[in-house]
Amino acid sequence: MTDRFTVVPASYVYLVREGAAGPEVLLQLRRNTGYMDDHWAAAAAGHVERGETAYDAARREAAEELGIAGLDLAFELTMHRTAHDQPIDERVDFFFTARAWTGEPRIVEPEKCAELRWCPVDVLPSPMVPHEAFAIASLGQGTAYVSYGFDKHDSVEGAP
Repeated sequence: MTDRFTVVPASYVYLVREGAAGPEVLLQLRRNTGYMDDHWAAAAAGHVERGETAYDAARREAAEELGIAGLDLAFELTMHRTAHDQPIDERVDFFFTARAWTGEPRIVEPEKCAELRWCPVDVLPSPMVPHEAFAIASLGQGTAYVSYGFDKHDSVEGAP
C-alpha cells in the first residue's frame, strides 16, 4: 500500500459590494505570515479546522480577521491546487462571497494585515496571490471546480 498524502483545506471569503465603476472586492495586504507576504489576498481566509465545515471556517475567519458576523455566504467554487514541492502543498480551497454582513470590516490582526482595500474586481492590485487572482476571475461565472498548479494550463471545469 502506498502512503497517502495530506490535503489541506482552507476557506476564503470575498466581501463584495457595488462600487462606482462596478463590483468591488475587499482585499488585505498580507504581512508577517510566512506565506506570500506583501501580496494582496482575500480579506478573510484560513484553514478549515478538524470537525469544522468550510462554511463554518469562512464565518470564523471573517469574525477573527475582520470583526464581522452574520455573513450571507454564497458558495462560488472549489479549487484543487498544488505546488509539487511537499505533501502539504496539496490544497483544496473553498471560495465564498458575501454581499451582506453585520459590522464594519476592520483589521483585527494588525500583525498579519498591513492594509484593507476595496478594489474593482476587474482591476486587482499588484502583486496578488496568484491562485487567488485565478479564483477571483471565476467569481460569479457558475464555475464549480478549478485546478491550479498541476500543469502549465490551469483548468476551469463545471462552468455552464
